[in-house]
Amino acid sequence: MKYTNVISGKFVDRPNRFTAHVEIDGVTETVHVKNTGRLSRLLIPGNTVSLEKSANPNRKTKYDLIAVEDPKLGWVNVDSQVPNKVVLEWLKTKDYDFIKPEYVYGDSRIDFYMEKDGTKYLMEVKGCTQEIGGIGYFPDAPTDRGVRHLRELMKAVSEGYKCYVAFVIPMTGITEVRPNAEIHREFAETFYEAKAAGVEVLNLICRVTRDELEIVERWIPDRGRE
Repeated sequence: MKYTNVISGKFVDRPNRFTAHVEIDGVTETVHVKNTGRLSRLLIPGNTVSLEKSANPNRKTKYDLIAVEDPKLGWVNVDSQVPNKVVLEWLKTKDYDFIKPEYVYGDSRIDFYMEKDGTKYLMEVKGCTQEIGGIGYFPDAPTDRGVRHLRELMKAVSEGYKCYVAFVIPMTGITEVRPNAEIHREFAETFYEAKAAGVEVLNLICRVTRDELEIVERWIPDRGRE
């Protein structure tokens, strides 16, 4: 996926979950943050950020903050709306007979339903933007929705579906994502329960630039790159 009308600025601060102040050509602008996670390891004053200019002239904020340049990790995409878009692009290259986004299963809306050779698949997608010691961690804020989706996938496995939880890793050098028990213990416990029940974990490694994100390979725990 490639963005349009992208410029760079310097992060100043984040007054709330939805907005940030960014210096652009010497002027401080209020911009929309497309991620409600904490991003405390990335949104550091002085870091370069990437912004997409909105096509809507009537919006209160003219820009969306989409990526942060980290001194160690390089560009990290923080747009929480983009993981599903790049996964859809990637799935279309995998010879599925049928792909349906936003599939209603049980009491949840699962990100993707697929079919191939008579097998039914469900996939829930998560974007990982937190790195600690060379490992990605999810979530960086509590997610009751994430817990519910893992439980739905466990139920689906028992009904014959092949199920995945797919972590999109929008940064360089990270191949593995682990559940962040310090942030949300219930999610971590449910994650390992789901894995034991047959839900497969996919770590989707990306090529990242200031204005582009693309899945280039997948890494499966205990099996490596594929």
